[in-house]
Amino acid sequence: MRVLAIESATPGSSVAVVEDRATLAAASRIDRVGHASFLVPAIDFCFDQVGWSPSDLDAVVVDVGPGLYTGIRVGLATAQGLAAAFGIPIIPATSVDALALEARTGHRLIWAVVDVRRGELAVARYRPVPGGVVKDGLTELLSVDAFRGLLASTNEESLVVGDVAVLPEGFFTGLRKVKTGRPRYPYAVTLAEIGHARLERGDYPAPEDIRPLYMREPDVTINWAKLRQEGPWASG
Repeated sequence: MRVLAIESATPGSSVAVVEDRATLAAASRIDRVGHASFLVPAIDFCFDQVGWSPSDLDAVVVDVGPGLYTGIRVGLATAQGLAAAFGIPIIPATSVDALALEARTGHRLIWAVVDVRRGELAVARYRPVPGGVVKDGLTELLSVDAFRGLLASTNEESLVVGDVAVLPEGFFTGLRKVKTGRPRYPYAVTLAEIGHARLERGDYPAPEDIRPLYMREPDVTINWAKLRQEGPWASG
């Protein structure tokens, strides 16, 4: 099975082409705002490396979030365009799942963290199982203080991965059972691993049922709401 994986929900954009779980080509770039200019050339590069065209694909896997609003939108639009043009399924994956799977460990609880800006974090918890991880609860939108409170209340040894760099200095002071690790950003190769397993099982939604996982309204919507409340036209 031939799969194209698209990661653009975070500043760590990447693409990969994979056949039967073997990665044949990949490209990546870290850029918070350059998703649109990166994706198509990167996909073309990977296809050129292996001699494929989009018509050779069996599926496209895409990160639907949480993460950056524009990056999620660009990645999903690219996947939808390929799926519609070549009649292949889209397999949605999430950034927190990809982070946790890449960081899989033998015994530690894994906390996958994605910075969604405005002082908020998307956080999901995973338990190790043979060969991978299993999600333990829902993905939550938390403040930095709320996340620290969760870690402090957990007696198990834990590993925090993802956007650890955005946490304030001293955040981990006193959290003796908590370590940090890699990756910081999800990677397309790991998305492809998730997608390949779902493709084998036939476990994917219809294209029209795929939705981005923004976790909250985009900044521009929030700002317009604020203007309506505080502007000269506001009632009061």
